[in-house]
Amino acid sequence: MSSQSRSSYGARATNHPNPLARRLFEVAEAKQSNVTVSADVTTTKELLDLADRLGPYIAVIKTHIDILSDFGPATITGLKELAQKHNFLIFEDRKFIDIGNTVQKQYHGGTLRISEWAHIINCSVLPGEGIVEALTQTAKAEDFPYGSDRGLLILAEMTSKGSLATGNYTSASVDYARKYPGFVLGFVSTRSLTDVPSTVSAREDEDFVVFTTGVNLSSKGDKLGQQYQTPQSAIGRGADFIIAGRGIYAAPDPVGAAKQYQREGWEAYLARVAGQ
Repeated sequence: MSSQSRSSYGARATNHPNPLARRLFEVAEAKQSNVTVSADVTTTKELLDLADRLGPYIAVIKTHIDILSDFGPATITGLKELAQKHNFLIFEDRKFIDIGNTVQKQYHGGTLRISEWAHIINCSVLPGEGIVEALTQTAKAEDFPYGSDRGLLILAEMTSKGSLATGNYTSASVDYARKYPGFVLGFVSTRSLTDVPSTVSAREDEDFVVFTTGVNLSSKGDKLGQQYQTPQSAIGRGADFIIAGRGIYAAPDPVGAAKQYQREGWEAYLARVAGQ
């Protein structure tokens, strides 16, 4: 685990070279929350209701916007208003995976208008370095209207059983993150990746943010290969932000569940910073 991972969110916000990462850590520090809720619902009403009810207790809301049956301008307007109201960021889990020219159009344009409302996106590096380069070029273009308020996570590992996102694939993820630090915030991974072999040397100010999926307090997995871990185990392995889906939104009391994940996630973070 990197020395930065043992620093406080406040310290990392002060020193981080990436503007969106600084904002992300500032949100986490202000709200004492490292929770990302994966709002995998299928209507705009459900999504906005969850965002409003859970907003005070989370740092990030993660969407799969293409599963909404009624996506439209009201979805975008509502999400942006609630993000401002409750001080959270929006992460669209689109998992871009195509040639550079295509992903540029998918990100900045098209029906979903992702660049307009999502602070954070992610991609797989299966197509090669070109996908990271293309998304970076789009976000850094002079006519890109959202400036430094956008960032990319590289999907370096997955929590599903039998995942092929391992070995050389994970090493390539680290390589590309180091080559495009201005837009790449960090990784979706199961752990800190500081010890992963890389052909690109680390920068002195390197501090990649780690989001870990599959966090659930009441289940070890599902029938489709998902494997869960606790907030304590995820943060102990290097996660900066824990992603919980069904453990929160499908709970009998989603607000109560969000508070519990917030509390346990924050306690695990404080223990890590204290070196416990």
